[in-house]
Amino acid sequence: MRPFFEDLKKLEDMLCDMASLVRASIHKSVLCLTERDEIYGDQVLRDEALVNQLEIQIDDLATRLVALNQPVAGDMRLIVAALKINTDLERMGDLAVSIVQRSLPVLALAELEPEVPITQMATAVENMVAKCLSAFIRRDGDEARSVLNDDDEVDAMRTDIYNDLIRRMEKDSAMVRPALGRLFVVRNLERIADHATNIAEDVIFLARGIDVRHRRETDIPV
Repeated sequence: MRPFFEDLKKLEDMLCDMASLVRASIHKSVLCLTERDEIYGDQVLRDEALVNQLEIQIDDLATRLVALNQPVAGDMRLIVAALKINTDLERMGDLAVSIVQRSLPVLALAELEPEVPITQMATAVENMVAKCLSAFIRRDGDEARSVLNDDDEVDAMRTDIYNDLIRRMEKDSAMVRPALGRLFVVRNLERIADHATNIAEDVIFLARGIDVRHRRETDIPV
């Protein structure tokens, strides 16, 4: 295998490592709130440095591959997609950190009864991230396309939770602080889902050479 293709494989492996780390951070960030356990939050804050380090290494490798090899066609698409996916993954990691930062102050407050379904929304978001990774590894445009539909379900969950929390705050002023903390967490989960959607669009571009950004789902070729 020529060094260029060895480096391409290394680029893919690094992206997969970063995606796994980010997915774990998302999961732990929500556990920090739902399990009321600061240890999960500490782990997310600790792993942020690893995510940032991987981002820099992936950028450097991708840039070097372009500069030294002048890739074309599918190889160039892979490098372009890798650079964009790298950025979205790093921002997901930042949002996991933000979830922890919003969750930690809430731990000292009274629990909501009943608790809003943040865990269900987080599971849906984590599944989107997992699908993106699987679609990237297998170059599966169909699986990537299904992530676009999943984003609509996450948006619906966000709206339901927002409405529930707003009703609680209107009914009882003591609920304002704990509810606001959860509103920010839900908003960050939605933003993570948006980045997963971006990655899915990049995978479709990688697999099929089709730019589906800003298209309605029904306009995307099968």
